Amino acid sequence: MFVITADQIGSRNDRDRAGEMIAELVAAFGPAFTLPPDQTAGDEIQLLLPDAGTSLAAVLALHRSGHWSIGLGIGDLRTPLAETTRQASGGAFVAARAAVTRAKKAEARFSLESDPAIDRAVADPAGDGDRPAAPASGRAAPLLDTDAVEALITTLLLLRQRRSPEGWAAIDLLVSGMSQVEIAAELGISPAAVSQRIRNALWRVDQSAQPALVRLLENLEHAATETDPST
Repeated sequence: MFVITADQIGSRNDRDRAGEMIAELVAAFGPAFTLPPDQTAGDEIQLLLPDAGTSLAAVLALHRSGHWSIGLGIGDLRTPLAETTRQASGGAFVAARAAVTRAKKAEARFSLESDPAIDRAVADPAGDGDRPAAPASGRAAPLLDTDAVEALITTLLLLRQRRSPEGWAAIDLLVSGMSQVEIAAELGISPAAVSQRIRNALWRVDQSAQPALVRLLENLEHAATETDPST
C-alpha cells in the first residue's frame, strides 16, 4: 500500500492550501483513493492509495503546485482498516512520516521510504548477515532499492520543475486532446512553435519515464508487502 504525507511549504507566511489541494486531488483521482484524503496536522494532508500509478500521479500533481514537501511511504497497513485516513496506521504511514521529514531538506522536496522493518527483511531475511538467493521469508529483493528509486523520481521532478510556463501551457492542451494545430490556434502561435515548446519541455522523456517508475514502485511494494507463501 502507498501513503503520501505532504506538508505545506512556508505555511506560516501563506494561506492554508490543504483544502484546495485535497479538492484538486479528489477531482483528479477521487475513486482511486482507498480512503478519502484527510487534512491532518493543520497544514498537512495525507493520502492512502492502493496502486503505484495513482501514487506517482498524485506526487507529480503535488509537486507541480510548488507548495508541498512530499513523502511517499510504502508498506503494510494495520487491519481492520480504519474509517478515515487520519485514523489509519501501519508501516506505510510510518514510512511516509519519515519520508516527508527528509523531503523538507531535499532538492525536489520529495522523499521515498519503505517500512524499515520490511527493508531489513528484504536485505537479510534470515537475519544472519547473508542474503540468500531465495529468501526464506518469501520476499524477493526489489530490482532497485528505495534510495535508487527515489533518485529516479527526483530526476523526473526536477525535469518538470524546470519546464517553462509556455511549455506547460502547450502540454496541458495536448493532454486535453488537442492537436498541435489546434493548440497553435488556441495560443496564437505557429504549429512549429508548438512543436518546439513540446520538445523543449521534454514531454516524450516525461511520458517514457513514468511507466518505468510505476513498475519500480510496484516492485518495491511487492517486496514490502508480499507474505510468506507457506503460511
